[in-house]
Amino acid sequence: MHNLEREVDDMPDADTSETPSFPFPRTCPFSPPAEYARLRPVEPMSEVVLQNGRTAWLATRHEDVRALLSHPATSSNRAHPSFPATVADIGVFAQKGFLLSMDAPDHALHRRMVTSEFTANRIRRLRPRIQEIVDECVTGILERGAGRPVDLVQELSLPVPSLAICELLGVPYDTRSVFQKHTEVLLDRASTPADRQHAFGALREFLGELVVSKETEPDDALVSRLVVKYREAGVYDRELITGFAVLLLVAGHETTANMISLGVAALLREPAKLARITEDPSLTPGAVEEILRYFSIVDYPTARVALEDIEVGGVTVRAGEGFIASAAAANHDGQVFPDPGELDIGRNTSGHVAFGFGVHACLGQNLARAELEIVYDTLFRRIPKLRLVSPPEEIPFKDATVFGIHRLEVTW
Repeated sequence: MHNLEREVDDMPDADTSETPSFPFPRTCPFSPPAEYARLRPVEPMSEVVLQNGRTAWLATRHEDVRALLSHPATSSNRAHPSFPATVADIGVFAQKGFLLSMDAPDHALHRRMVTSEFTANRIRRLRPRIQEIVDECVTGILERGAGRPVDLVQELSLPVPSLAICELLGVPYDTRSVFQKHTEVLLDRASTPADRQHAFGALREFLGELVVSKETEPDDALVSRLVVKYREAGVYDRELITGFAVLLLVAGHETTANMISLGVAALLREPAKLARITEDPSLTPGAVEEILRYFSIVDYPTARVALEDIEVGGVTVRAGEGFIASAAAANHDGQVFPDPGELDIGRNTSGHVAFGFGVHACLGQNLARAELEIVYDTLFRRIPKLRLVSPPEEIPFKDATVFGIHRLEVTW
């Protein structure tokens, strides 16, 4: 059974006599690993041992995390020999077209090519279609009939972002079982290098065929627009466009799907707070930001390699050393977010790093916010008596590279 007690933010009794192994497990799904709170006040920059036996620095203080993620003398290249790998075969995430693994000047060049696709204005124009998708899913749930358990992951959390990103990219939605299966393998920390390579290869082959089709039969979706943009710039590269498509498809549905489920579970767990946003939907955007901060599901992919000596948190990260700037630890820093283990939908969440920070901040964050706002408002408005079938401690949580929920049974 999970321990559902709220975290203790400052516990200065950390035992640092031995270098701890990383990643740390979440012993309570509604709070980050307790080790973050123990390390932060006594050793905010601490050494950890990774699964491959290498050591790296771990930043747990908000100030240090933001400083490291915005420092220009760092590398995000997953193929760098000193990159602090938290999964086996990290190099699979360094494939051509993966923005998260690019450094300057390539990163700035290629991010500019796709940034316009995810601006607040463009996402605002997508909101009516997202609303239609959510309404269709909720209608399907209601048609099951009251009193019958429904797995919200399969009926809402996965379909909404999957269909939205498919339409945005121009990927046939009826192929979703293919990319969802391979994405799960790709992000599972327990996957073997062979499994991860196979999954990535299958995704590249699947989307490579899509890119080829858009070269001769373009539509108005994002992949076709990227083909046109790169051709007009005289730098067309099919392999790079394919990598873009893989990254956007994987990141565009897996993270938001998990946030939908986690947010619903958290709000159903605290009915008084849920009532506030159902009575006043203008509070939903702030609640979304707090839920993002509270769970921080993409925690340690914010890893880098120092390219020169960097002074931070009272230590010197030497050139060539790796570090992990923990998003979950930063977002639960009590000096910035008082009583961080409390889900406070009215709190000022300005400065949270759930989407990362600096030049590599999440490209699709405006889309994710829109999807979460629409889902929460629609679901709880249309099914006001929604409730969890099982107690929170019995929900099957997944502690993968992207934290989430395997299955979330609800009824009404």
